[in-house]
Amino acid sequence: MYVVIYVTAESLEQARRIARALVEERLAACVNIVERVESVYWWEGEVQESQEALLIIKSLRSRVEEVVRRVKELHSYTVPEVVAVEICGGNPDYLRWLREECGE
Repeated sequence: MYVVIYVTAESLEQARRIARALVEERLAACVNIVERVESVYWWEGEVQESQEALLIIKSLRSRVEEVVRRVKELHSYTVPEVVAVEICGGNPDYLRWLREECGE
């Protein structure tokens, strides 16, 4: 029912723009932004290294498709990372708040 969604962004500004849109549109209850992460990955046949911002998005499983669609609309990457991980438990009060803020 609850998920954490990870998204990397090319800049802090882009991360903030995506985070704000997701929260304002009730697709996420909260988004944490980690300003700088080092990423090492394969892209177009070569190993790449870059500095990115990381979004940690708290949402609902029922909103994942909408989050993916919206991130793709707002993101500059051809293939943005959008990975959802189910939350198996936690503070019931926090999880209730999360559900309520996402409109359920």
